Amino acid sequence: MKLVSDPAIPKKICKMQQRVRWQDPLILARNIDQTRLEIEDGKRGDGEFSFLVVGDSGSGKHRGHNPQRQVAELMLPHHQDCNFLLHTGDVIYLVGSSEYYKPNFIQPYRELIVGGENPRQIAYDKMVFKLPILPVPGNHDYYELPVLLSLLSVSTWPLRYLLRSRLDIDVGFRGSGTGEAYAKAFLDYLKGLQLPGDLPRHLDQHYTAKTDTGRCLVYQPGNFTRLPNRYYTFRYGGIDFFALDSNTFNDPEPLPATRQGESDRATLTKRRDELEREKMQMIETSAKLNPDNPSEAERLDDLHSNVSQIEEIIVDIDKQLTTDSQPAQTDTEQLDWLKQRLIASWNNPAVRGRVIYFHHPPYVTEATKWLQSQTLAIRSRLRDVLDAVAQEIGDINQGRPLVNLVLNGHAHCLEYLQTFDTGHGDANIHWIVCGGSGYSLRRQRQEGADLIEDGKLIARSHLFVGRNGHGSQKHRPYSCLRIDVTGDEQPKFIVRPLVAEWYQRHWHNYELPPLII
Repeated sequence: MKLVSDPAIPKKICKMQQRVRWQDPLILARNIDQTRLEIEDGKRGDGEFSFLVVGDSGSGKHRGHNPQRQVAELMLPHHQDCNFLLHTGDVIYLVGSSEYYKPNFIQPYRELIVGGENPRQIAYDKMVFKLPILPVPGNHDYYELPVLLSLLSVSTWPLRYLLRSRLDIDVGFRGSGTGEAYAKAFLDYLKGLQLPGDLPRHLDQHYTAKTDTGRCLVYQPGNFTRLPNRYYTFRYGGIDFFALDSNTFNDPEPLPATRQGESDRATLTKRRDELEREKMQMIETSAKLNPDNPSEAERLDDLHSNVSQIEEIIVDIDKQLTTDSQPAQTDTEQLDWLKQRLIASWNNPAVRGRVIYFHHPPYVTEATKWLQSQTLAIRSRLRDVLDAVAQEIGDINQGRPLVNLVLNGHAHCLEYLQTFDTGHGDANIHWIVCGGSGYSLRRQRQEGADLIEDGKLIARSHLFVGRNGHGSQKHRPYSCLRIDVTGDEQPKFIVRPLVAEWYQRHWHNYELPPLII
């Protein structure tokens, strides 16, 4: 029984374009860049600034504790010092459903939201942020309920397995609407402007910033806090930030129509069936546990984590099994946009650094993600973009990495990696996975910290913060980041990991030594 389904890439792109009225004649006539954002906070000219990073946070309460709220409280002392918060995706679990925004987003982050002292009164599609919250969509923000499960979830007929289980699976009554809830929560939802004159007035009021790529949307903390698109860019303190939607360029290439390809297909099919059986056994086991018993409650937490983990692996396998002999569906428009904007960034003397953030990590050693087909697909497509940028800019970068820092989520951990000579434009880049901010944590792979490709060492993990230990010695360190940007022409990024660890039914908060990038 599938718990989630992932819409096809063309459907994701089409639906999101409709919501922002992509390239509407009125928008084109005003020379508006729908992928650019200006943060109007009176501070963006400062060369030194700080920001927060969270990811994979959108879960409800665990048994007896709420890690997402604990991480939010970790950030509270830093709110006044930081200029914005980046979210690396999976804002809401399990299927990005609108009814879970209040408990899984508004309640935990209430201090950052206007009117947050009365969180129950805030509508998820009317949020205004005191501190800019700048997310990218994760896979769970796009996930849907399978048709059968959707029908059963709103009926009185007992759902045999899920209702017997004690797993707190946040599926709600509906799915994400192919990202509809995310779009209404964060994007400038122009589709909702129906009356004649509404769109022109809205554009003239909020798209007033003048840039070298045209007029763009102005983000005003405390007043109007909307994003122009599912992917976008903004400049702050001389640093160009590029926010991507990796859900539309993560499909794997099809299995080859060869004997080896057919063998791989048979292996994947067998593995998928095994995982389905394992998942159902876990759900059955959960029915026998008592959530009021602390030790059994933690066992339920583990089962919840494992079921979700298996479901994501099944989705990854399905992506490989459902591809035919045609090339994978890829968001070439977005990737070309990134290429052109990076080239322009390198040709702009006012820019001193570059940060890219998106959901799926190209490099990671978390046990369930490091060798997924989506991970390899993202790595390949980002490499293609960076290779093209390197070829175009020549020696402008003077040996420096094309990007100072890449931030991702998806893997439920905190990890810092560095690539070596990969033979591509992604060489010598710093990569940070920040995906341990509230949902169930995962372990590092047994193979260790070094990533090998075609017999060559291409990357190494220098820090991994995730689930570790067993039994009564099990540690669950949830995390977020504070990043301070300093320096002049060549900026430094001082990364400060903040950790709230659940250990032996108590919270232990601490800060790890900073990373200098």
